[in-house]
Amino acid sequence: MTDFDLTAFARQCGVAEPERFAARCEILRQFLETANRSVNLTRITEPVPFAVKHVADSLSAVTAMPELATAELAVCDMGCGAGFPSLILALAFPQLRITSVDSTRKKIDFVNAAARELGLTGLTAVQGRSNELNRNAGWRHRFDCVTARAVAESPKLALEASELPRPDGCFLFYKTPDQVAGEMPVLAGLSRKLGREWYAGPVFSLPLDGGERQFIRSGKKELQR
Repeated sequence: MTDFDLTAFARQCGVAEPERFAARCEILRQFLETANRSVNLTRITEPVPFAVKHVADSLSAVTAMPELATAELAVCDMGCGAGFPSLILALAFPQLRITSVDSTRKKIDFVNAAARELGLTGLTAVQGRSNELNRNAGWRHRFDCVTARAVAESPKLALEASELPRPDGCFLFYKTPDQVAGEMPVLAGLSRKLGREWYAGPVFSLPLDGGERQFIRSGKKELQR
C-alpha cells in the first residue's frame, strides 16, 4: 500500500486543524501498537493501513452526517472495539460528547487509556451491551446520534438500541454496499415499529483501494394517524 495523505483527507472532511489531527493519529497508532502486543485489539497497526482502514474510514461518517464536524452533539458508539470510530471522531471534532460502548472490558480499558493519553475529555468508554442499556431509564433518549461500525446487522442494532437516540436523533451505521442491499428491506419493514425512516447514502471508495463504504442513516418518521 502506497503513501496516503491523511492531512489532506482530514481537511476535506472539515477537520479544523488537519496537521495536528494527523500527528495525533500517529500518537494513537503507536499507543495502539504497543497495547496490541499484550492485548489483541486489532490486526491493523501498520501506518498506512491504519490511516486508511481505521482513520479515514472512521472519519468518513461526515459524508453522511456533515453536522458531526460542527455541531455539539452527544454521540454513542455501539460496539466501539478498539475505539473506531469514536477515538477518531473525538480527535477530529472535539466539540462532540462521545460515549463508547463495548461488552469487552479489555477494549473499554484501552479506549479510556487512549483518551487519557490524548487528552480527549469529551470521550468516555463504558462496558455494556446495547440491549441492556436500552432498558436503563438513564440511557433513554440520551443521544443525538448512535453509530456502529463493523458490529452487527442494522435491524438488530436498531431494535436493541431503539431507546438510546433522542426523538429527533438518528442512527448512523457504517456498511458495505452488499450489507446495505440485504439490510435496507428489513429496516423498511421495521420503520413503523421503530418510528423512523431509513436512508442509504451513496456508495464511495476509501482511499488506496481500501474498500467500498456506504452509510445507513435513520430519520424521524411522521406516522400516519
